[in-house]
Amino acid sequence: MAKQMVFRFLFSWITIFYFFSVDAQIKSISNKVDSVLSLMSIDEKVGQLNQYSGDWDEAIGPITKDGDKQNQIKKGLVGAMLNVKGVAHAKQLQLMAMQSRLKIPLLFGQDVIHGYKTTFPIPLAEAASWDLEAIELSARIAATEAAASGVQWTFAPMVDIARDPRWGRVMEGAGEDTYLGSLIAKARVKGFQGKGLGNMDAVMACAKHYAAYGAAIGGRDYNSVDMSDRTLWEVYLPPFKAALDAGATTFMTSFNDLNGIPATGNKYLLRTILKGKWNFKGFVVSDWGAVGEMINHGFVKNNTEAALAAIYAGCDMDMESRSYKNHLSQLVKEGKLPIAFVDEAVKRILTKKFELGLFDNPFKFFDELREKNELNNVEHAKAARDIARKSIVLLKNENQLLPLSPSLKSIAVIGPLAKEVKQNLGFWSIEWPNDSSYITSQWQGISNKISRNTKLLYAKGAGITDTSRAGFAEAILTAKQADVVIITVGEARDMSGEAKSRSNIHLPGVQEELIKAVAAIGKPIIVIISAGRPLIFNWTTDHIPAILYTWWLGSEAGNAIADVIFGDYNPSGKLPMSFPMAEGQIPIYYNHFNTGRPANNDSDRFYRSAYIDLSIYPKYEFGYGLSYTTFNYSNLQLSKQKIKKDETITVSFNITNTGKYAGEEVAQLYLRDKFASVVRPVKELKNFRKILLQPGETKTIHFIIDKEKLSFYNAQMKWGTEPGEFDIMVGTSSKKILLQKSFTLIQ
Repeated sequence: MAKQMVFRFLFSWITIFYFFSVDAQIKSISNKVDSVLSLMSIDEKVGQLNQYSGDWDEAIGPITKDGDKQNQIKKGLVGAMLNVKGVAHAKQLQLMAMQSRLKIPLLFGQDVIHGYKTTFPIPLAEAASWDLEAIELSARIAATEAAASGVQWTFAPMVDIARDPRWGRVMEGAGEDTYLGSLIAKARVKGFQGKGLGNMDAVMACAKHYAAYGAAIGGRDYNSVDMSDRTLWEVYLPPFKAALDAGATTFMTSFNDLNGIPATGNKYLLRTILKGKWNFKGFVVSDWGAVGEMINHGFVKNNTEAALAAIYAGCDMDMESRSYKNHLSQLVKEGKLPIAFVDEAVKRILTKKFELGLFDNPFKFFDELREKNELNNVEHAKAARDIARKSIVLLKNENQLLPLSPSLKSIAVIGPLAKEVKQNLGFWSIEWPNDSSYITSQWQGISNKISRNTKLLYAKGAGITDTSRAGFAEAILTAKQADVVIITVGEARDMSGEAKSRSNIHLPGVQEELIKAVAAIGKPIIVIISAGRPLIFNWTTDHIPAILYTWWLGSEAGNAIADVIFGDYNPSGKLPMSFPMAEGQIPIYYNHFNTGRPANNDSDRFYRSAYIDLSIYPKYEFGYGLSYTTFNYSNLQLSKQKIKKDETITVSFNITNTGKYAGEEVAQLYLRDKFASVVRPVKELKNFRKILLQPGETKTIHFIIDKEKLSFYNAQMKWGTEPGEFDIMVGTSSKKILLQKSFTLIQ
């Protein structure tokens, strides 16, 4: 007892000391910021709100040539740079900044979307892992490499909810579900920022695109968004709030207008919600040129008005539109803009520069030896391989065709992606033009696995987007010589991403025809599909026995795919987006509302909410994914049948591995509020658990349902619960519900 009292006493004093020290640090930085601000001219203040792109070919965004940039940096008229790759380049520019009157250091940002040198799976693929620790680790490694290369700020994570696979930027996010997306947003922010700004391996995270960009009408990039406040608050804002709660230090505005107001000039989004209700202390940056693009929206008539609208709304930094640089000073001098708006934005930016430690040492992130070591760290490749194989989704495996034996006599690898190297990186990857040795192709990964006696055959068959069938004959001849055929198809890496919306999301070119032609010879076939979005491949789904959806897996793609094909890793991925069977179904997502005339099955179409010529079901539903083993769910128990709103209920059930392989299962818990004052979704993901089970092993899973999970926004936009009956549904996907019970919430 005495020891416990001493421990509690010490813990209390340590806690008090910690909070006092943190408070003192905040006050100290605030004082320093005020001191610097008091020395700045209006032009120097505006300069801090101005971000330019570097002019090097390695940039992964647009390039803008501007011969006066270096002089502007020397005069203290630039606050941040992006697309400056490598310590040597960044150091040159920071030396220029140190020639300015006040020697305020530059910030260096970069689109580190899914890795820096070590390239991880695209974010949508990582979401398919449903492994939050692995996702955090990939962001942690990306931050470590980027920081070692002089980057202090990444324009990630993208936390937009996306229900339309035609939108090219689905590849950057976590899919269609708000709950899963919010947890992934938190994990990625924690990974990027590590133990906090100022540490040598931490970079500032940037939650983007704020807000509702993923709901662009028709899936057309940059398009308008029109939605109710309830949908905005329940579906699209929670991942941003999760990112903020995880400590995200910056936010980026989105290109779209929201209900008629461009996001970059939207006071409701930036001042009322983000800086007001949520008390965000970081700074807001526009997306590329978005301040000036408000002219095209028809919201303002010129760049002067654009600058005024954006700064009033709460956008602190102007990325590449030059609206702030060219007009804010004059607006202040003419009395059209109170200096307080400029000062507030400058303070937010300077605060982050102090927190990063750049005022103490502007060159702290510029160490070429550390850069070399981190960019060649073999442990990073091992982690990339692990998250890549966890991201693969097994869509089909008839008669347990997979896994293959590495001792087969012959294997044919056919398709346009078999020997591709850089295609495996996917969109939004950092270019290393003189080095692709760190990328493993699918061909190489498979070659590394097979025995010496196995003959590996190859035929390209067709290009990704070709209309020519000239290579079919060689592909068929090659397949006839093999015991098993692997056909690898999909999108090119530049077919998904920003400005890559597609009206037709079928397998491009004649790739599915190639699959049909090879399948006609009757050999066992495995199809591998690499893409940045859900694609449509109905014939393949219906006729090919084994299908792996591999997305774009990054620099370890080939090794990860081979690990799964040959059984060194049992696939465990689950789809984070619904896969439509036709574009006419889009948007199709699992957590929709019911109607007054719901269609309950495909034979129930007339006078029902359904198409008469399409199924009501997606081809593959949210949460779907197979394993080489099988799992049995049983013994669902609820700790109570009735609860009050401030009480919790414990849900428990058993999962047994009933197959021959050790495997991971993602157990999913869904909830339905059966009757409410506003209609509620047919089901909502409220928890999940990824667990490893050995053959024959049983584990008991426990989930807690609390007030937060039962709450929603009512017609008056008040967040809370309502009494009523709720369904608890447990299963292996949003469609495959295996266990179900109900309980009642009482006042």
